[in-house]
Amino acid sequence: MLAVSTIDGYYGDSQVLFGIDLCIGEGEVVTLLGRNGMGKSSTIKAVMGLIRTGNGDITFTGTRIDRWPSYKIARLGIALVPEGRQIFAGLTVYENLMATAANYRSVAEPYHLDDIVTIFPRLKERLRHYGNQLSGGEQQMLAIGRAMMINPRLLLLDEATEGLAPLIRQEIWRGLKILKEKSLAILVIDKNLTDLMKIADRHYIMEKGAIVWNGDSEALGADHDIQRRYLGV
Repeated sequence: MLAVSTIDGYYGDSQVLFGIDLCIGEGEVVTLLGRNGMGKSSTIKAVMGLIRTGNGDITFTGTRIDRWPSYKIARLGIALVPEGRQIFAGLTVYENLMATAANYRSVAEPYHLDDIVTIFPRLKERLRHYGNQLSGGEQQMLAIGRAMMINPRLLLLDEATEGLAPLIRQEIWRGLKILKEKSLAILVIDKNLTDLMKIADRHYIMEKGAIVWNGDSEALGADHDIQRRYLGV
Protein backbone atom coordinates (compact mmCIF):
# COMPACT_ATOMS: atom_id res chain seq x y z
CA MET A 1 0.00 0.00 0.00
CA LEU A 2 2.79 2.44 0.94
CA ALA A 3 6.15 2.23 -0.81
CA VAL A 4 9.03 4.56 0.05
CA SER A 5 11.87 4.07 -2.43
CA THR A 6 15.39 5.50 -1.90
CA ILE A 7 14.09 8.79 -0.52
CA ASP A 8 16.42 11.47 0.83
CA GLY A 9 15.05 14.10 3.22
CA TYR A 10 16.07 17.67 4.02
CA TYR A 11 15.48 20.44 6.53
CA GLY A 12 16.55 23.42 4.46
CA ASP A 13 19.97 22.53 3.07
CA SER A 14 20.68 19.94 5.77
CA GLN A 15 20.19 16.32 4.68
CA VAL A 16 18.68 14.12 7.40
CA LEU A 17 17.44 11.06 5.46
CA PHE A 18 19.61 8.94 3.21
CA GLY A 19 18.06 6.53 0.72
CA ILE A 20 15.10 5.39 2.83
CA ASP A 21 13.39 2.22 1.59
CA LEU A 22 10.35 0.82 3.36
CA CYS A 23 6.94 -0.57 2.53
CA ILE A 24 3.67 -1.31 4.31
CA GLY A 25 1.04 -3.72 3.07
CA GLU A 26 -2.72 -3.60 3.53
CA GLY A 27 -3.59 -4.15 7.19
CA GLU A 28 0.05 -4.47 8.34
CA VAL A 29 1.48 -2.99 11.52
CA VAL A 30 5.06 -1.90 10.89
CA THR A 31 7.44 -0.16 13.30
CA LEU A 32 10.24 2.37 12.93
CA LEU A 33 12.79 1.79 15.66
CA GLY A 34 16.03 3.44 16.71
CA ARG A 35 17.55 5.77 19.25
CA ASN A 36 16.52 9.42 19.47
CA GLY A 37 17.62 11.64 16.59
CA MET A 38 18.08 8.85 14.04
CA GLY A 39 15.45 10.06 11.55
CA LYS A 40 12.29 8.22 12.53
CA SER A 41 10.06 11.29 12.87
CA SER A 42 11.65 12.81 9.78
CA THR A 43 10.70 9.69 7.80
CA ILE A 44 7.08 10.08 8.83
CA LYS A 45 7.21 13.78 7.96
CA ALA A 46 8.60 12.89 4.54
CA VAL A 47 5.67 10.55 3.90
CA MET A 48 3.24 13.33 4.90
CA GLY A 49 4.91 15.96 2.73
CA LEU A 50 6.09 17.98 5.73
CA ILE A 51 9.77 18.06 4.77
CA ARG A 52 11.50 18.36 1.42
CA THR A 53 12.47 15.09 -0.25
CA GLY A 54 14.85 14.29 -3.07
CA ASN A 55 15.65 11.30 -5.28
CA GLY A 56 13.43 8.22 -5.28
CA ASP A 57 9.68 8.41 -4.78
CA ILE A 58 6.83 7.69 -2.38
CA THR A 59 3.70 5.96 -3.62
CA PHE A 60 0.45 5.20 -1.83
CA THR A 61 -2.05 2.78 -3.36
CA GLY A 62 -0.21 3.21 -6.66
CA THR A 63 -0.27 7.02 -6.65
CA ARG A 64 2.95 9.00 -6.36
CA ILE A 65 2.60 11.46 -3.46
CA ASP A 66 6.10 12.79 -2.70
CA ARG A 67 5.37 16.10 -4.42
CA TRP A 68 1.92 16.53 -2.87
CA PRO A 69 0.91 18.98 -0.11
CA SER A 70 0.11 17.32 3.21
CA TYR A 71 -3.64 18.03 3.10
CA LYS A 72 -3.98 16.13 -0.18
CA ILE A 73 -2.02 13.21 1.26
CA ALA A 74 -4.40 13.13 4.24
CA ARG A 75 -7.43 13.14 1.95
CA LEU A 76 -6.00 10.22 0.03
CA GLY A 77 -6.15 8.16 3.22
CA ILE A 78 -3.07 8.72 5.43
CA ALA A 79 -3.58 10.09 8.95
CA LEU A 80 -0.83 11.40 11.24
CA VAL A 81 -0.70 11.37 15.03
CA PRO A 82 2.35 13.60 15.59
CA GLU A 83 4.78 13.45 18.48
CA GLY A 84 3.40 15.65 21.24
CA ARG A 85 -0.23 14.89 20.21
CA GLN A 86 -1.06 18.49 19.25
CA ILE A 87 -4.74 18.27 20.10
CA PHE A 88 -6.85 21.44 20.20
CA ALA A 89 -6.48 22.41 23.85
CA GLY A 90 -9.33 24.96 23.75
CA LEU A 91 -11.88 22.51 22.31
CA THR A 92 -13.72 19.75 24.10
CA VAL A 93 -13.05 16.09 23.37
CA TYR A 94 -16.28 16.00 21.36
CA GLU A 95 -15.28 19.11 19.39
CA ASN A 96 -11.78 17.74 18.73
CA LEU A 97 -13.24 14.59 17.24
CA MET A 98 -15.93 16.29 15.18
CA ALA A 99 -13.57 18.99 13.89
CA THR A 100 -11.71 16.47 11.73
CA ALA A 101 -14.63 14.17 10.83
CA ALA A 102 -14.65 13.53 7.08
CA ASN A 103 -15.20 10.76 4.60
CA TYR A 104 -13.03 11.88 1.70
CA ARG A 105 -12.85 8.38 0.21
CA SER A 106 -16.61 7.70 0.54
CA VAL A 107 -16.10 4.71 2.84
CA ALA A 108 -19.26 2.62 3.10
CA GLU A 109 -19.10 2.45 6.91
CA PRO A 110 -17.13 5.49 8.11
CA TYR A 111 -15.93 5.96 11.67
CA HIS A 112 -18.32 7.80 13.97
CA LEU A 113 -18.04 9.12 17.50
CA ASP A 114 -19.46 5.89 18.92
CA ASP A 115 -16.70 3.88 17.24
CA ILE A 116 -13.96 6.00 18.80
CA VAL A 117 -15.33 5.84 22.34
CA THR A 118 -15.77 2.08 21.97
CA ILE A 119 -12.07 1.75 21.13
CA PHE A 120 -11.08 4.21 23.89
CA PRO A 121 -13.81 4.09 26.59
CA ARG A 122 -12.07 6.78 28.68
CA LEU A 123 -12.98 9.35 26.07
CA LYS A 124 -16.70 8.68 26.57
CA GLU A 125 -16.32 9.94 30.14
CA ARG A 126 -14.46 13.04 28.94
CA LEU A 127 -16.52 14.22 25.98
CA ARG A 128 -17.31 17.61 27.57
CA HIS A 129 -13.83 18.13 29.00
CA TYR A 130 -11.46 20.50 27.21
CA GLY A 131 -8.25 19.21 25.70
CA ASN A 132 -6.11 20.92 28.33
CA GLN A 133 -8.05 19.16 31.09
CA LEU A 134 -7.02 15.69 29.93
CA SER A 135 -4.13 13.58 31.15
CA GLY A 136 -1.30 12.82 28.75
CA GLY A 137 -2.71 9.36 28.08
CA GLU A 138 -6.19 10.71 27.42
CA GLN A 139 -4.73 13.29 25.04
CA GLN A 140 -2.98 10.50 23.14
CA MET A 141 -6.21 8.51 22.89
CA LEU A 142 -7.93 11.65 21.63
CA ALA A 143 -5.18 12.28 19.06
CA ILE A 144 -5.55 8.75 17.71
CA GLY A 145 -9.34 9.04 17.70
CA ARG A 146 -9.17 12.38 15.91
CA ALA A 147 -6.95 10.83 13.24
CA MET A 148 -9.39 7.96 12.79
CA MET A 149 -12.24 10.37 12.14
CA ILE A 150 -10.86 11.06 8.65
CA ASN A 151 -11.30 7.33 7.88
CA PRO A 152 -7.71 6.61 6.85
CA ARG A 153 -6.27 3.46 5.29
CA LEU A 154 -2.90 4.10 6.96
CA LEU A 155 -2.19 5.57 10.40
CA LEU A 156 1.21 7.12 11.13
CA LEU A 157 1.78 7.17 14.89
CA ASP A 158 4.83 9.01 16.23
CA GLU A 159 5.85 8.04 19.80
CA ALA A 160 2.73 6.05 20.63
CA THR A 161 3.22 5.78 24.40
CA GLU A 162 6.13 8.06 25.29
CA GLY A 163 5.96 9.32 28.88
CA LEU A 164 2.74 7.47 29.73
CA ALA A 165 2.05 5.36 32.80
CA PRO A 166 2.11 1.56 32.28
CA LEU A 167 -1.66 1.11 32.68
CA ILE A 168 -2.37 3.88 30.18
CA ARG A 169 0.15 2.39 27.75
CA GLN A 170 -1.75 -0.88 27.85
CA GLU A 171 -4.97 0.95 26.93
CA ILE A 172 -3.21 2.46 23.93
CA TRP A 173 -1.87 -0.92 22.81
CA ARG A 174 -5.30 -2.47 23.27
CA GLY A 175 -6.80 0.24 21.07
CA LEU A 176 -4.16 -0.26 18.39
CA LYS A 177 -4.80 -4.00 18.44
CA ILE A 178 -8.49 -3.31 17.79
CA LEU A 179 -7.57 -1.07 14.85
CA LYS A 180 -5.29 -3.78 13.46
CA GLU A 181 -8.16 -6.27 13.71
CA LYS A 182 -10.19 -3.82 11.62
CA SER A 183 -7.48 -4.13 8.92
CA LEU A 184 -6.05 -0.64 9.40
CA ALA A 185 -2.40 -0.37 8.34
CA ILE A 186 -0.24 1.32 10.98
CA LEU A 187 3.32 2.69 10.94
CA VAL A 188 4.29 3.25 14.57
CA ILE A 189 7.29 4.75 16.35
CA ASP A 190 7.77 3.76 19.98
CA LYS A 191 10.45 2.56 22.39
CA ASN A 192 8.46 -0.18 24.15
CA LEU A 193 9.83 -3.07 22.13
CA THR A 194 8.07 -5.81 24.12
CA ASP A 195 4.65 -4.30 23.45
CA LEU A 196 5.45 -3.48 19.83
CA MET A 197 6.46 -7.04 19.07
CA LYS A 198 3.06 -8.29 20.25
CA ILE A 199 1.18 -6.40 17.54
CA ALA A 200 3.71 -5.60 14.80
CA ASP A 201 4.22 -7.70 11.69
CA ARG A 202 7.55 -6.19 10.67
CA HIS A 203 10.18 -3.75 11.92
CA TYR A 204 12.63 -1.25 10.45
CA ILE A 205 15.59 0.05 12.46
CA MET A 206 17.17 3.42 11.70
CA GLU A 207 20.66 4.72 12.41
CA LYS A 208 21.89 8.17 11.36
CA GLY A 209 19.10 8.77 8.87
CA ALA A 210 19.23 5.39 7.13
CA ILE A 211 17.54 2.01 7.42
CA VAL A 212 20.09 -0.46 8.80
CA TRP A 213 17.91 -3.53 9.49
CA ASN A 214 14.47 -4.86 8.73
CA GLY A 215 12.65 -8.09 9.54
CA ASP A 216 9.75 -9.65 11.41
CA SER A 217 9.19 -9.89 15.16
CA GLU A 218 10.60 -13.41 15.39
CA ALA A 219 13.84 -12.36 13.74
CA LEU A 220 14.20 -9.23 15.86
CA GLY A 221 13.43 -11.08 19.09
CA ALA A 222 16.11 -13.64 18.32
CA ASP A 223 18.80 -11.12 17.34
CA HIS A 224 20.06 -9.73 20.63
CA ASP A 225 23.11 -8.21 18.98
CA ILE A 226 20.93 -6.01 16.74
CA GLN A 227 18.84 -4.97 19.73
CA ARG A 228 21.92 -4.09 21.74
CA ARG A 229 23.70 -2.31 18.88
CA TYR A 230 20.84 -0.11 17.66
CA LEU A 231 18.19 -0.02 20.39
CA GLY A 232 20.10 -0.18 23.67
CA VAL A 233 20.54 2.94 25.77
